[in-house]
Amino acid sequence: MPPMLDLDLLRSFHMIARLGRFRAAAERLNKSPAAISVQVQRLEAVAGGRLFERDNRAVVLTPLGQRLLAGTTELLRVHDRLMDEIQDTGPAGKVRLGVPDEYAGHVIRDILPVIVARWPRVVLEVETAASGVLTDQFRRGRLDMAVIVRPAGGEHDGRYLVATTPVWVAAPALAKALPDILPLALHAADCPYRDAMLEALTSAGRSWRVLLASPSAGAVETCVEAGLALSVVDRSRVTPAMQIVETLPPIGVHQAVVLAHSSDGDDAVGAIGSVLAQHFRL
Repeated sequence: MPPMLDLDLLRSFHMIARLGRFRAAAERLNKSPAAISVQVQRLEAVAGGRLFERDNRAVVLTPLGQRLLAGTTELLRVHDRLMDEIQDTGPAGKVRLGVPDEYAGHVIRDILPVIVARWPRVVLEVETAASGVLTDQFRRGRLDMAVIVRPAGGEHDGRYLVATTPVWVAAPALAKALPDILPLALHAADCPYRDAMLEALTSAGRSWRVLLASPSAGAVETCVEAGLALSVVDRSRVTPAMQIVETLPPIGVHQAVVLAHSSDGDDAVGAIGSVLAQHFRL
Protein backbone atom coordinates (compact mmCIF):
# COMPACT_ATOMS: atom_id res chain seq x y z
CA MET A 1 0.00 0.00 0.00
CA PRO A 2 1.47 3.42 -0.95
CA PRO A 3 2.27 5.85 1.90
CA MET A 4 -0.50 8.24 2.93
CA LEU A 5 -0.28 11.92 3.82
CA ASP A 6 -1.26 12.55 7.44
CA LEU A 7 -3.29 15.76 7.82
CA ASP A 8 -1.84 16.51 11.26
CA LEU A 9 1.67 16.30 9.84
CA LEU A 10 0.66 18.57 6.98
CA ARG A 11 -0.76 21.18 9.35
CA SER A 12 2.48 21.29 11.30
CA PHE A 13 4.44 21.50 8.04
CA HIS A 14 2.32 24.44 6.83
CA MET A 15 2.71 26.27 10.14
CA ILE A 16 6.51 25.91 10.04
CA ALA A 17 6.58 27.14 6.44
CA ARG A 18 4.49 30.18 7.36
CA LEU A 19 6.34 31.16 10.54
CA GLY A 20 9.84 30.13 9.43
CA ARG A 21 10.79 28.59 12.79
CA PHE A 22 10.21 25.22 14.41
CA ARG A 23 9.88 26.73 17.88
CA ALA A 24 7.34 29.36 16.77
CA ALA A 25 5.27 26.68 15.06
CA ALA A 26 5.44 24.50 18.16
CA GLU A 27 4.17 27.35 20.34
CA ARG A 28 1.35 28.15 17.93
CA LEU A 29 0.27 24.48 17.78
CA ASN A 30 0.74 23.85 21.52
CA LYS A 31 3.34 21.15 20.88
CA SER A 32 6.94 20.71 21.95
CA PRO A 33 9.74 21.52 19.46
CA ALA A 34 10.83 17.87 19.71
CA ALA A 35 7.37 16.70 18.70
CA ILE A 36 7.37 19.10 15.72
CA SER A 37 10.80 17.78 14.63
CA VAL A 38 9.53 14.20 14.77
CA GLN A 39 6.49 15.15 12.69
CA VAL A 40 8.72 16.72 10.04
CA GLN A 41 10.89 13.60 9.94
CA ARG A 42 7.81 11.43 9.44
CA LEU A 43 6.52 13.68 6.67
CA GLU A 44 9.95 13.73 4.98
CA ALA A 45 9.93 9.93 5.02
CA VAL A 46 6.61 9.93 3.17
CA ALA A 47 7.63 12.72 0.78
CA GLY A 48 10.94 11.08 -0.01
CA GLY A 49 13.34 13.88 0.83
CA ARG A 50 14.17 16.93 2.92
CA LEU A 51 11.45 19.56 3.18
CA PHE A 52 13.43 22.30 4.97
CA GLU A 53 16.93 23.69 4.91
CA ARG A 54 17.84 24.60 8.49
CA ASP A 55 20.23 27.16 9.97
CA ASN A 56 20.56 28.78 13.38
CA ARG A 57 17.99 31.48 12.69
CA ALA A 58 15.24 30.11 10.46
CA VAL A 59 14.15 27.34 8.13
CA VAL A 60 13.64 27.63 4.38
CA LEU A 61 11.63 25.33 2.15
CA THR A 62 13.57 23.07 -0.20
CA PRO A 63 12.27 22.66 -3.78
CA LEU A 64 10.50 19.49 -2.60
CA GLY A 65 9.02 21.42 0.33
CA GLN A 66 7.80 24.16 -1.99
CA ARG A 67 6.03 21.60 -4.18
CA LEU A 68 4.44 19.92 -1.17
CA LEU A 69 3.25 23.28 0.22
CA ALA A 70 1.72 24.32 -3.10
CA GLY A 71 0.12 20.94 -3.63
CA THR A 72 -1.50 20.57 -0.21
CA THR A 73 -2.77 24.07 0.58
CA GLU A 74 -6.08 23.52 -1.21
CA LEU A 75 -6.27 19.98 0.18
CA LEU A 76 -6.41 21.29 3.74
CA ARG A 77 -8.93 23.98 2.82
CA VAL A 78 -11.25 21.48 1.15
CA HIS A 79 -10.94 19.06 4.06
CA ASP A 80 -11.80 21.70 6.65
CA ARG A 81 -14.73 23.02 4.62
CA LEU A 82 -16.10 19.51 4.08
CA MET A 83 -15.83 18.64 7.78
CA ASP A 84 -17.66 21.81 8.74
CA GLU A 85 -20.46 20.94 6.31
CA ILE A 86 -20.70 17.33 7.45
CA GLN A 87 -20.61 18.05 11.15
CA ASP A 88 -22.49 21.35 10.89
CA THR A 89 -19.80 22.85 13.09
CA GLY A 90 -17.52 25.81 12.80
CA PRO A 91 -17.96 29.48 13.62
CA ALA A 92 -21.35 31.10 13.28
CA GLY A 93 -22.90 34.48 13.91
CA LYS A 94 -22.61 38.09 12.80
CA VAL A 95 -19.21 39.80 12.74
CA ARG A 96 -18.80 43.54 12.11
CA LEU A 97 -15.39 44.07 10.49
CA GLY A 98 -13.74 47.43 9.83
CA VAL A 99 -11.11 47.86 7.10
CA PRO A 100 -9.16 50.97 6.01
CA ASP A 101 -10.26 52.22 2.61
CA GLU A 102 -6.83 51.70 1.01
CA TYR A 103 -6.87 47.96 1.86
CA ALA A 104 -10.56 47.28 1.23
CA GLY A 105 -9.94 46.00 -2.30
CA HIS A 106 -7.38 43.45 -1.12
CA VAL A 107 -9.54 42.24 1.78
CA ILE A 108 -12.71 42.00 -0.33
CA ARG A 109 -10.99 40.31 -3.26
CA ASP A 110 -8.52 37.99 -1.54
CA ILE A 111 -9.71 37.35 2.02
CA LEU A 112 -13.49 37.61 2.30
CA PRO A 113 -14.09 34.81 -0.26
CA VAL A 114 -11.95 32.49 1.89
CA ILE A 115 -14.02 33.31 4.97
CA VAL A 116 -17.37 32.98 3.17
CA ALA A 117 -16.43 29.64 1.59
CA ARG A 118 -14.98 28.16 4.77
CA TRP A 119 -17.64 29.33 7.25
CA PRO A 120 -20.99 29.83 5.52
CA ARG A 121 -22.76 30.37 8.85
CA VAL A 122 -20.72 33.50 9.57
CA VAL A 123 -22.54 36.68 8.55
CA LEU A 124 -20.05 39.43 7.73
CA GLU A 125 -20.78 43.13 7.82
CA VAL A 126 -17.82 45.13 6.47
CA GLU A 127 -17.27 48.85 6.92
CA THR A 128 -14.48 50.97 5.44
CA ALA A 129 -13.09 54.14 7.01
CA ALA A 130 -9.82 55.69 8.14
CA SER A 131 -7.83 53.82 10.79
CA GLY A 132 -8.56 56.42 13.47
CA VAL A 133 -12.31 56.19 12.87
CA LEU A 134 -12.20 52.39 12.92
CA THR A 135 -10.23 52.39 16.18
CA ASP A 136 -12.81 54.67 17.80
CA GLN A 137 -15.72 52.55 16.57
CA PHE A 138 -14.04 49.39 17.81
CA ARG A 139 -13.48 50.86 21.27
CA ARG A 140 -17.10 52.01 21.39
CA GLY A 141 -18.25 48.46 20.63
CA ARG A 142 -19.63 49.31 17.20
CA LEU A 143 -17.20 46.92 15.50
CA ASP A 144 -16.23 43.40 16.55
CA MET A 145 -12.93 43.60 14.66
CA ALA A 146 -10.90 46.27 12.89
CA VAL A 147 -7.84 46.20 10.68
CA ILE A 148 -5.92 49.41 11.33
CA VAL A 149 -2.57 50.99 10.47
CA ARG A 150 -0.56 52.88 13.09
CA PRO A 151 3.05 53.99 13.72
CA ALA A 152 5.27 51.15 14.89
CA GLY A 153 6.55 51.17 18.45
CA GLY A 154 3.46 52.71 20.03
CA GLU A 155 0.46 50.81 21.33
CA HIS A 156 0.82 47.07 21.68
CA ASP A 157 -2.77 45.87 21.59
CA GLY A 158 -3.96 43.97 18.56
CA ARG A 159 -2.65 41.10 16.46
CA TYR A 160 0.29 42.04 14.25
CA LEU A 161 -0.28 41.54 10.53
CA VAL A 162 2.54 43.23 8.61
CA ALA A 163 4.95 46.19 8.69
CA THR A 164 5.22 48.89 6.04
CA THR A 165 7.42 51.90 5.37
CA PRO A 166 5.35 54.50 3.45
CA VAL A 167 7.06 56.54 0.73
CA TRP A 168 6.60 59.98 -0.82
CA VAL A 169 5.27 59.81 -4.39
CA ALA A 170 4.58 62.23 -7.22
CA ALA A 171 4.16 62.11 -10.97
CA PRO A 172 7.60 62.07 -12.66
CA ALA A 173 7.39 65.66 -13.94
CA LEU A 174 6.53 67.01 -10.50
CA ALA A 175 9.13 64.82 -8.80
CA LYS A 176 11.89 66.27 -10.99
CA ALA A 177 11.04 69.90 -10.19
CA LEU A 178 9.51 70.23 -6.74
CA PRO A 179 8.17 73.74 -6.05
CA ASP A 180 9.14 75.65 -2.93
CA ILE A 181 5.59 75.27 -1.61
CA LEU A 182 4.68 71.60 -1.97
CA PRO A 183 1.13 70.78 -3.17
CA LEU A 184 -0.23 67.89 -1.11
CA ALA A 185 -2.96 65.31 -1.54
CA LEU A 186 -3.91 64.51 2.04
CA HIS A 187 -5.53 61.37 3.37
CA ALA A 188 -8.50 61.48 5.74
CA ALA A 189 -8.07 63.39 8.99
CA ASP A 190 -8.00 60.14 10.99
CA CYS A 191 -5.45 58.41 8.75
CA PRO A 192 -1.99 58.06 10.36
CA TYR A 193 -0.26 58.83 7.05
CA ARG A 194 -1.76 62.33 7.04
CA ASP A 195 -0.23 63.12 10.44
CA ALA A 196 3.07 61.47 9.49
CA MET A 197 3.55 63.46 6.28
CA LEU A 198 2.65 66.81 7.84
CA GLU A 199 4.89 66.22 10.87
CA ALA A 200 7.79 65.19 8.61
CA LEU A 201 7.49 68.32 6.45
CA THR A 202 7.05 70.65 9.42
CA SER A 203 10.07 69.18 11.22
CA ALA A 204 12.16 69.64 8.08
CA GLY A 205 11.02 73.24 7.63
CA ARG A 206 9.34 72.59 4.27
CA SER A 207 6.41 74.73 3.16
CA TRP A 208 3.25 73.07 1.87
CA ARG A 209 -0.34 73.70 0.84
CA VAL A 210 -3.33 71.39 0.60
CA LEU A 211 -4.55 70.73 -2.92
CA LEU A 212 -6.76 67.77 -2.03
CA ALA A 213 -8.05 66.32 1.24
CA SER A 214 -10.06 63.15 0.82
CA PRO A 215 -11.06 60.01 2.75
CA SER A 216 -10.74 58.09 -0.52
CA ALA A 217 -7.36 56.43 -1.16
CA GLY A 218 -8.31 56.21 -4.82
CA ALA A 219 -8.86 59.96 -5.05
CA VAL A 220 -5.50 60.67 -3.40
CA GLU A 221 -3.68 58.31 -5.76
CA THR A 222 -5.45 59.72 -8.83
CA CYS A 223 -4.44 63.23 -7.80
CA VAL A 224 -0.82 62.11 -7.56
CA GLU A 225 -0.89 60.29 -10.90
CA ALA A 226 -2.36 63.39 -12.57
CA GLY A 227 0.71 65.38 -11.51
CA LEU A 228 -1.26 67.72 -9.28
CA ALA A 229 0.19 66.89 -5.87
CA LEU A 230 2.48 64.76 -3.73
CA SER A 231 1.36 62.26 -1.13
CA VAL A 232 2.48 59.29 0.93
CA VAL A 233 1.48 55.71 0.08
CA ASP A 234 2.63 52.20 0.89
CA ARG A 235 5.50 51.16 -1.36
CA SER A 236 3.35 48.33 -2.70
CA ARG A 237 0.79 50.87 -3.98
CA VAL A 238 3.27 52.82 -6.13
CA THR A 239 1.96 52.67 -9.72
CA PRO A 240 3.81 53.12 -13.03
CA ALA A 241 2.44 56.67 -13.16
CA MET A 242 4.12 57.53 -9.85
CA GLN A 243 7.73 58.12 -8.88
CA ILE A 244 9.17 57.74 -5.38
CA VAL A 245 10.56 61.07 -4.15
CA GLU A 246 13.72 60.39 -2.16
CA THR A 247 14.55 64.02 -1.38
CA LEU A 248 11.71 64.58 1.09
CA PRO A 249 12.01 63.67 4.79
CA PRO A 250 11.40 59.93 5.33
CA ILE A 251 8.25 58.56 6.91
CA GLY A 252 8.65 56.13 9.81
CA VAL A 253 7.70 52.49 9.85
CA HIS A 254 4.02 51.71 10.35
CA GLN A 255 2.30 48.42 11.06
CA ALA A 256 -1.04 46.87 10.24
CA VAL A 257 -2.75 45.09 13.12
CA VAL A 258 -6.17 43.60 13.69
CA LEU A 259 -8.08 44.61 16.81
CA ALA A 260 -10.56 42.04 18.04
CA HIS A 261 -12.70 41.71 21.12
CA SER A 262 -11.57 38.84 23.32
CA SER A 263 -12.56 35.38 22.15
CA ASP A 264 -11.75 31.78 22.92
CA GLY A 265 -10.14 31.27 19.50
CA ASP A 266 -12.94 28.99 18.25
CA ASP A 267 -15.65 31.54 17.55
CA ALA A 268 -16.18 33.61 14.44
CA VAL A 269 -14.03 36.52 15.58
CA GLY A 270 -11.08 34.28 16.41
CA ALA A 271 -11.44 32.34 13.17
CA ILE A 272 -11.54 35.47 11.02
CA GLY A 273 -8.53 36.87 12.87
CA SER A 274 -6.56 33.75 11.95
CA VAL A 275 -7.49 34.09 8.27
CA LEU A 276 -6.49 37.76 8.26
CA ALA A 277 -3.14 36.90 9.86
CA GLN A 278 -2.53 34.26 7.21
CA HIS A 279 -3.61 36.14 4.08
CA PHE A 280 -3.24 39.89 4.70
CA ARG A 281 -0.48 41.41 2.54
CA LEU A 282 0.66 44.87 1.50
